[in-house]
Amino acid sequence: MLVAQNLLFSYLRERPNPSFLSPNAMAMLVAADIQESVASSPSIDLGDYLRRTYADTPQRIYVALRDGRIGGNTASPMPEDIRRATVATLDGGNVREATSRIETRGPVVTAPVQVGSELRGIVVLPPPPPETAARVVARLLSVPGTLVLVTAAFLVSLVVFSPARRRLQALEKAAEHLGGGDLSVRAPETGADEIARVARAFNVMASELAGRDEALRTSDRLRRQMIADVSHELKTPLTSMRGYVETLRLPDIALSADQRREYLDIIEHETKRLERIVQDLLDIARLENGAIAFDRRYFATEQLFAHVVQRHRAAAASRDIDIVTSIDPSADQLFGDPYRLEQVVENLVANAIRHASDGGRIELAAGSGDADALLTVTDNGPGIAPEHLPHIFDRFYKVDAARASGTTGSGLGLSIARAIVAWHGGTIDVDSRPGRTRFTVRLPQPPDADVRPRDQALSANL
Repeated sequence: MLVAQNLLFSYLRERPNPSFLSPNAMAMLVAADIQESVASSPSIDLGDYLRRTYADTPQRIYVALRDGRIGGNTASPMPEDIRRATVATLDGGNVREATSRIETRGPVVTAPVQVGSELRGIVVLPPPPPETAARVVARLLSVPGTLVLVTAAFLVSLVVFSPARRRLQALEKAAEHLGGGDLSVRAPETGADEIARVARAFNVMASELAGRDEALRTSDRLRRQMIADVSHELKTPLTSMRGYVETLRLPDIALSADQRREYLDIIEHETKRLERIVQDLLDIARLENGAIAFDRRYFATEQLFAHVVQRHRAAAASRDIDIVTSIDPSADQLFGDPYRLEQVVENLVANAIRHASDGGRIELAAGSGDADALLTVTDNGPGIAPEHLPHIFDRFYKVDAARASGTTGSGLGLSIARAIVAWHGGTIDVDSRPGRTRFTVRLPQPPDADVRPRDQALSANL
């Protein structure tokens, strides 16, 4: 639009008086017309005739007759210097001398009005007055020009702004849906302008909100599941204890000394079980919140294994399970918290005994690899089904169908083991197939662990 307007302005500036006829042709046409009119009507009102006949002509036209009458198609009088020169010419004066006195700048076009062979008058077209920019713009912005410009501007706005408007409306609808809770909504990102950049930023925000919402939902689901699991784990021993206590308190039931002792043993066993569950819950809560201080130092691996084997010797012997240990010389001394690492190995051994087959075998081994120490616990039980492997370190997760043997733990032992190993900067993995399950603990060691004096490492207390 601006280019078209500039071209039009330039054309009008170059042609200040647009006209169908040139000034010379116009002067001759008016002279012929006045000549005919004066011949037919000598007393014609010259000014009235010119205004009626040439009112729409943009040029100023004046006619001066020899009898002194002067008229024009405009209300403004003929410039005085041009009038004097015209009258002097009609009176027979010298044309050169008369025209030399004209002060008006610009070409003055004249044409004679003759009746027969007699000069009766002169048609004069003075130079057009200089037009100001305001007059040019005013003439351009007339009613038709304004309509053309408005129509063209409307069409251009449709072409330029309609796509942007549609994209803004789509972005607005997406924002409304997002505010209504629909986190899957996305705005169109077509284009490379500011609207597209805003749409991309909106989509990034929506994706982050969706991710956070999913994380919150998952956290809430896990929290609810944990509360349900904790309630179930605590309720089971409490229910058993309450039942036996109520039985012991019944006055109408006569119990023998052996029955009473058996009931009290069961209550004691359930009490210890409840204590273990509470202690496991406290441990994992402290580990997750960083409320446990680790005492890292060098210790003897042989002593750690001996403590674990001694603690589980009776349970293993009752089911004819053999526990063997092997320690590579490169791993006879390790750096870490011996108490917490013993808790890790103990949980792994307890888990292996719980699920191993009667008459089976459990192997405890210590070795090294690169800059890590390796602790492995292997059993020859039925194995863990592949669908359970990704979840066995989750809290309260039990592979009852895959590895049931009549006794169950709290479901927190492996979770606690993983948390302790993670605090040491290590990892714990499991590899299982029918007939063999192996847990591997990797513990990073200081660079100088291999030069630790052997006698000092072996004498370290757990």
